[in-house]
Amino acid sequence: MSDRILVFYGSYRSDRMGVRLADYIVSGLRARGDDVELVDAKVVDLPMLDRMYKEYPKGTAPAAMEALAEKIRTADAFVFVTGEYNWGPQPGLKNLTDHFLEEWFWRPAAIASYSAGRFSGVRSGTVWHSILSEMGMVVVSSTLAVGPISQTLDAAGKPTGPAGESLERSFDRFADDLAWWTEAARAQRERKAPPY
Repeated sequence: MSDRILVFYGSYRSDRMGVRLADYIVSGLRARGDDVELVDAKVVDLPMLDRMYKEYPKGTAPAAMEALAEKIRTADAFVFVTGEYNWGPQPGLKNLTDHFLEEWFWRPAAIASYSAGRFSGVRSGTVWHSILSEMGMVVVSSTLAVGPISQTLDAAGKPTGPAGESLERSFDRFADDLAWWTEAARAQRERKAPPY
């Protein structure tokens, strides 16, 4: 069975490098047979959070928000690709994520972080772990941490040099972990309705 996976990316910067990692993950999961879609916060372009999706009367949410809510509800799993800004998560990705709540429940999420430096965005990834858990997702233990991003992936999202080789060695475990939890969550939802 093919898993429906949404890969979220959140940089609004003009010279975005993290999209290389998002593209790499999308390609890698597709190569494993998954149905994968990149959700780019800059492209979706939700406003700064004023109202959550659930706070709109049914049928009155902005079209982009309504479409994304449906994609989230029907996905099997999520991957969050996060850069690190001043030891924290990107505001664009956090803003997009915060528009929803119940739509995320009872599915697994994986985190891939990156930065221009040697810490590979791990501080942001650590913050995302608690955020996603609070939002009702099971966060898998395997992560990807990429840095310096420019020395790991080329402009086409292809691994390059020793850092790229390291990323390739890490990817299968990351994807296997996500696949295991995706299957487990699907089986449990089929066996028993979530309690809320």
